[in-house]
Amino acid sequence: MATERAATLADVAALAGVSIATASKALNNRDQVAAATRARVLEAAKELAFQPNALARSLLSGRTGTIGLVTHDLDGRFSIPILLGVEDAAGLGKMSALLCDARGDSLREAYHLEALQGRRVDGLVIVGARNDPRPSLGELSVPVVYAYAPSTGPDDMSVTVDHETGGRIAAEHLLACGRTRIAIVTGDPTYGAAHARAEGALAAIAAAGLEPWGTTPLFGAWSEAWGRAAVELLIASNPGFDAVLCGSDQIARGVLDALREGGVSVPREVSVVGHDNWEIFAAGSRPSLTSVDMHLETVGRRAAQRLFDAIDGRGTPGIEYVESSLVLRESTVPTG
Repeated sequence: MATERAATLADVAALAGVSIATASKALNNRDQVAAATRARVLEAAKELAFQPNALARSLLSGRTGTIGLVTHDLDGRFSIPILLGVEDAAGLGKMSALLCDARGDSLREAYHLEALQGRRVDGLVIVGARNDPRPSLGELSVPVVYAYAPSTGPDDMSVTVDHETGGRIAAEHLLACGRTRIAIVTGDPTYGAAHARAEGALAAIAAAGLEPWGTTPLFGAWSEAWGRAAVELLIASNPGFDAVLCGSDQIARGVLDALREGGVSVPREVSVVGHDNWEIFAAGSRPSLTSVDMHLETVGRRAAQRLFDAIDGRGTPGIEYVESSLVLRESTVPTG
């Protein structure tokens, strides 16, 4: 049984009563075609179920309909939601994405950038493993948007997270719950996010006329082990706290475990807030963990949209910050 032949551009032109060149211009939205003629061509294409050849369209438009994604943390919980957001936006824009993992290696990143440009991608999204500012790649052959780790280049386009706001809203929530003796336990002090989250929390606590319990935030590691150790340290040196604001969900999980093992009721005696809203930790904790959601998929979607704007000649330099929000669960309740 013969397979039905797919409609060609010549078939569309014949049905619409125009030349092949005019049909091509109409389908590619060129200005030189009259509105009535364009409508006739589009109707013919619809009637014939015509599907334009992707390679031919790319040759006409000078675009390939693909973008490159270079990540430095493919296994990480931060990069994956960002990549999903980029891919989601790309799909809506009928773009394909080519993914490369640089694994935190600048030489590997340079290799992937060269390879992707060789494949004539229309633009690039560079996803960082941490949100500390990174060096600019300079001028490439296509537009570039930096996601999560913003570029230091003033002419570059970046989309990242407002960590300071995340720390502030976490502290404001604890204050609204009636907590006044708030200890801050955060992560690795070499990370800008650890300081920004703590600074946001400190600002909210100071605005309420208070100081953090123990005077200063406790910096350590992004781990459950550090969360448990921090609780032991607080109990030994500054007992009496009624809330723990944690720099990550992993830290908060360790805090919850240590408090439970010490016979401290959460949230009746002590409220606990995490950061990242990582489902496997937040929803699976005992009790479930109130946490700050950074909306990483939104970061990815905004990065993709800014890239599409730049591809269309409407790119604007600067850093865009996506604000976080609080997801309430069982580890915090008002005391009143």
